[in-house]
Amino acid sequence: MEEIKGDKVERVIGIYTKLINGYLINKTEEAQCYGVNERTIQRDIDDIRNYFENKAMKDGFINAVVYDRISKGYRLEQVYKIQLTNSEVLAVCKILLDSRAFTKVEMTDVLDKLIACCVPKANQKLVTDLISNEVFHYVEPRHRTVFIDTMWCVGQAIRNCKYIEIEYERTKDKAVVKRKLKPVAIMFSEYYFYLTAFIDDEKVRKDFDIINDSFPTIYRMDRIKKLKVMDEGFRIPYSSRFEEGEFRKRVQFMYGGELQRVKFKYLGTDVDAVLDRLPTAKILAEEDGGYTISAEVFGTGIDMWLRSQGDRVEVISG
Repeated sequence: MEEIKGDKVERVIGIYTKLINGYLINKTEEAQCYGVNERTIQRDIDDIRNYFENKAMKDGFINAVVYDRISKGYRLEQVYKIQLTNSEVLAVCKILLDSRAFTKVEMTDVLDKLIACCVPKANQKLVTDLISNEVFHYVEPRHRTVFIDTMWCVGQAIRNCKYIEIEYERTKDKAVVKRKLKPVAIMFSEYYFYLTAFIDDEKVRKDFDIINDSFPTIYRMDRIKKLKVMDEGFRIPYSSRFEEGEFRKRVQFMYGGELQRVKFKYLGTDVDAVLDRLPTAKILAEEDGGYTISAEVFGTGIDMWLRSQGDRVEVISG
């Protein structure tokens, strides 16, 4: 007997509704309920699976109909959300543009791929239009260096604990020097990507003001002229591993140096901006319209920041 189309629609919707409401689908029970054989219920389940697969391409949710062998039935499992929302993509695009981290060609390419991969097709033009003016007026960094592949190689060396050898253009005199390094992290700050690493050459180490196993040196990625990942590996004990998250809290403008504590009085109107800029900062006191603040920081970059605040800051110590 040929199946009536209306009956199939009702049956598929019924099974679909049970799945999205968390019920287990037993083929034998469903076949008895609808007066069909189990092969028909299996085809219905396959149709629902295909629907979810097609829907995933539009809204980013992957819903899988899986067979639970213990319970002997089918259930719905939401694996993950593969796409960002329109507002999330817009926010990420704005952050990328404001970073000015890449050449214009690279930035445009990254933004196009991000929108194409993460935004439903119907909304892609809307997101593109919202950032088009900033893309048109985008000012690329002065170095105009393409270094993404170099950064990836450095990342692999970090992951595999391999020494690297670089030829690096120094900022102070533009001289190109060779360094053998233990790479430990890649960081981003104030328009630039940086490599943090420990210098392995004792002859070079002695010329630095502050350098020991606790304080890595910092190199701008765009100034690396040549890179070689060496076969030689290194080992840093887990207890002594470099934690870029903790280092990030304490470094300003990526100026390395000794760990120190500074204490100052902030007389401005937005103390939250100070606490966000210096994640280790703590308010010691609030009086006379000002805040006494203490923070733990690496290096001399904090001096630049304090001076940039003008008469809103009075340095007490550090």
